[in-house]
Amino acid sequence: MDALDRPRATTTPWAETSLPQRAVLQYEVEQFLYAEAALLDARRYRDWLGLVADDIEYWMPIRRTVTTGDLDREFTKPGEVAFFDDDRAYLEMRVKKLEAGSAWSEDPPSRSRHFVSNVRILEVAGEEITLEACFHLYRTRLETDVDSWIGRRIDVLRRDGDSFRLSRRHLFLDHTVIQATNMSTIF
Repeated sequence: MDALDRPRATTTPWAETSLPQRAVLQYEVEQFLYAEAALLDARRYRDWLGLVADDIEYWMPIRRTVTTGDLDREFTKPGEVAFFDDDRAYLEMRVKKLEAGSAWSEDPPSRSRHFVSNVRILEVAGEEITLEACFHLYRTRLETDVDSWIGRRIDVLRRDGDSFRLSRRHLFLDHTVIQATNMSTIF
């Protein structure tokens, strides 16, 4: 886990921002995240891709159960094995498969609900906003398959006109054992 993925105090410029400015930015960020979740739940993957920056880094390391002395090894590191280590081209390929119906694990398609909470802006640096949020992704498929993933994520949003583009998403599951038969849902 690199420094960006650890919760930390905000930098001085953000900390010195006036309360009304902070409240407006918090609202804008939360509304973006809620709209993004709604697109994914509605299976509007192409529209979701429209929110993703060309240089996206979409990564979910594997979590291991470790002793207190080995907490630095709890998550795999960038470049090591991960559930996801995707760039824009790979995300576009995933969306294309979902749209074409050629993703066997999504035919018939899953029903999902993305919950985003505890949104905290950690840093504002120029046009980029680093935030931490908790997530719960609930998915049902077929008649009996039910999956639930819970964790936290570190996102970097880049200002794009009146909205944002997602330029980085690092997802950290609370689970060490995944019981789902696949992880085809976009987090």
